[in-house]
Amino acid sequence: MNNNERLYKISEIADIAKVNKTKVWRYIRDNNISERSMKGNAKLYSEHTKDVIIKAFSNESVHLATEAKADTSRILLEQIGILKGELERKNDQLDKMQSLLDQQQQLNLSTNRQNEKLLDNNNPSQDDNPLQNDDTDVSEPTEGNYKGVENKTPKKGLFGWLRR
Repeated sequence: MNNNERLYKISEIADIAKVNKTKVWRYIRDNNISERSMKGNAKLYSEHTKDVIIKAFSNESVHLATEAKADTSRILLEQIGILKGELERKNDQLDKMQSLLDQQQQLNLSTNRQNEKLLDNNNPSQDDNPLQNDDTDVSEPTEGNYKGVENKTPKKGLFGWLRR
């Protein structure tokens, strides 16, 4: 070891290479690079080791960065295309649903008008017809059964037996 040779810590190499310290540490570990010396707990690496690591990251980072950006861009563009297609389909579905709702409202309105006309034709107003006797609820008074009190006939129905 030359006394005038500069030694570098992992953090210094990472700063020079403009990468994370963890990346530099993993590169050293994966390539079985040994430190030149130790200063406390810090491992120190030679100038030559520093250059090798920086060169590896500069080559790797240029290619990986461009490839990663291209892959990411391609994937994002594909996802955008897929999402645009889905959005268009959903908009079409909403338009169809809105038109169906409009048709349903028009049909309901038409049906209600027809029902009102039918009811008006079947039930003329009381002014048009004289009063009719409806003997479903009350018996007609006769000489033998009229005592000043009306006798109601029991209404027929599901729960008619409860009213007795």
